[in-house]
Amino acid sequence: MKLSLTLLFSFTLIFAACSGGESGQESGASSEPQQEEGLSDFEMEHGIGPITERMEISDEIDGEMRARGQEIFEMKCEMCHNMEGRMVGPALGDVAERRSPEYIMNMILNPGGMARNHPEGKKLVQEYMSVMPFQNVKEEDARALVEYLRDYNMNN
Repeated sequence: MKLSLTLLFSFTLIFAACSGGESGQESGASSEPQQEEGLSDFEMEHGIGPITERMEISDEIDGEMRARGQEIFEMKCEMCHNMEGRMVGPALGDVAERRSPEYIMNMILNPGGMARNHPEGKKLVQEYMSVMPFQNVKEEDARALVEYLRDYNMNN
């Protein structure tokens, strides 16, 4: 009985820690046409958050940025994600193929807003039964993570 209560308490603490502390921006007014979900075409494709325009990204991988992205991934993401298999969150090995850099960055920078307001974010919550916590990354860190994920996708 004591073990059951301890496990229940531990699970409650972990769940509370992973679902709280949301940060990042949510979508403001947009002059783009609105979709059924109330999102613009850009938001439907590239997510909801601080990245509101297409970014200029070279086809070449920036090695320095990629290395920084790997460090950030190992420090902040690896506990819940790996590249080839499901964990607490989805595998990310092919995410750069499936999603735009802007979408990836908005998911990193505004996970709570994406989970509440974006159809793909809502699907992820249903499938994985948790909301990705905000990991206190800055925009340049999210961009470095994108570079790491792009490089992984290209080389595997």
